[in-house]
Amino acid sequence: MELFPPMPYEGWLETKQTMHRFAQIVGKVRLAASTRRNHWWNVPFHLTGRGLTTRPMGGLDGMPLFCIDFDLVRHRLVVDVLDGRSAEFGLAGQSVASFYTQLFEILHHFGINLEIRAVPFDLADPTPFADDTHHAHYDPALITRYWQVLSQVSQVLDRYAADFCGKTSPVHHFWHTFDIAVTRFTGRVVGAAREVDPVTREAYSWEVISAGFWFGDEERPWPAFYSYTAPEPQGLEKEPLWPDGAAWLPSRGSHLAVLRYDDVRAAEEPVATVLGFLDSAYHAGATLTTCDERGLSSPHGVTDPFLMEP
Repeated sequence: MELFPPMPYEGWLETKQTMHRFAQIVGKVRLAASTRRNHWWNVPFHLTGRGLTTRPMGGLDGMPLFCIDFDLVRHRLVVDVLDGRSAEFGLAGQSVASFYTQLFEILHHFGINLEIRAVPFDLADPTPFADDTHHAHYDPALITRYWQVLSQVSQVLDRYAADFCGKTSPVHHFWHTFDIAVTRFTGRVVGAAREVDPVTREAYSWEVISAGFWFGDEERPWPAFYSYTAPEPQGLEKEPLWPDGAAWLPSRGSHLAVLRYDDVRAAEEPVATVLGFLDSAYHAGATLTTCDERGLSSPHGVTDPFLMEP
């Protein structure tokens, strides 16, 4: 399997738009059925050896304990219940409307009765899921490529996460924004104004330096690795980045450190290039926030003082 295979934005746009909505439907089920965790860590998907999983959820207040998996090897959606019951259906040929209908028929059959806000989140086309018959493009080969890229990126982000021993999120796949990320916390509580929406208030109640990868969007139609610091310290966009192709780009009133995926693919050592980029962006944020880089360091995942001795 090629490391970081090509993933041009335009080449899978229709499939991406459909899969993104499938993911949002299942993600909203996860949001409704899971126990809330700080910074919304309960909400994203995790990767498996075959695709994506919600992880087990429910099991309280009379709701059965269940799990939903995207099996992206067989291209099936699988719903498993703790008592051994299971149901699944194929993803190819589904519209968003038929996907939504079949999933909720299965959930109701298993006695899982919950409600979601059944409209897309922050997508240009707001058609309710139950009415969306025009997003119906699912190319199995492209979805396999998407999952393979996610899996490879996940391993690189895990490697990056190992060098930090402070509070850090898991590496997880956000279904609302369709990116995969890991977040480091500097330890400083910053809070947010009451008028800020509750999703953002929870996500950024602590100072963070986040890193990840996204597949592109209308504004930037190319996949890329990224990093940002929030709240953004003054002058962040002037801090140096590595390698030369990396840049600070304006984004919703702040800045993203960005390294294009195709530049990584062309590098002699792609993994080292990504790690070097993320380290440079972290150093920029840590320097300006006075984060204790040295004290929060765990090279190669080691905090044992005897193993850390020179």
